[in-house]
Amino acid sequence: MVSGTTTIIPNKADVHPGGTPRIATLSEAGDRPGCMKWAEIAARQPALGEVAHEKLIKPGVLLVGTTRRDGSARISGVEPLVMDGDLWLSMMSASAKARDLQRDPRIVLNSIITGPEPAAEVKIRGAARQEGDLGLQERYAAAVADEIGWQPVAGQFTLFAVDIRDVTYIGYDPDTSGQHVARWPAGAEYLRPSTTPTSLSPPQPVRRLLS
Repeated sequence: MVSGTTTIIPNKADVHPGGTPRIATLSEAGDRPGCMKWAEIAARQPALGEVAHEKLIKPGVLLVGTTRRDGSARISGVEPLVMDGDLWLSMMSASAKARDLQRDPRIVLNSIITGPEPAAEVKIRGAARQEGDLGLQERYAAAVADEIGWQPVAGQFTLFAVDIRDVTYIGYDPDTSGQHVARWPAGAEYLRPSTTPTSLSPPQPVRRLLS
């Protein structure tokens, strides 16, 4: 299991504009370069981390995109849990989505949208990392029971942590009736004002969520 320890990656390509080093998780320093833990979002970008928690974690369910054997997409609802700085997803061991991730760990998470009115959403791209340690599953089961009152049985579900590569926020900007977009760690944030009900103007850089 990856601990909460962090390392500084000093390579030139891993320094933010302005010279601030980018903190990397142990998973990034190991076999999945470019990945980060869930806790890294709030640690490096507090405003984005707050929105991500509000949209992805607080509702108690999010949408998970996986890849079927034939290459088409599968969308499923899954309950998320944050533990030890990681974002965890548990699934029935025989479920199609669990088999998808065991075959192809690429994963997309999307916050729930419940109506047609303008609303912000958060998307995450990354890779699922399966964890079969029984002691870890027991701690996860206890955390789930404490959070939502449901008691999963350790050893009888498949547990994944999400190694995150990209976080994208897309929201509605009331002043321009357009889109507000922020991406991290790419560091891009911009508005796209509306020009017609079905078209947007080119991006205009802003700084609201990202520091």
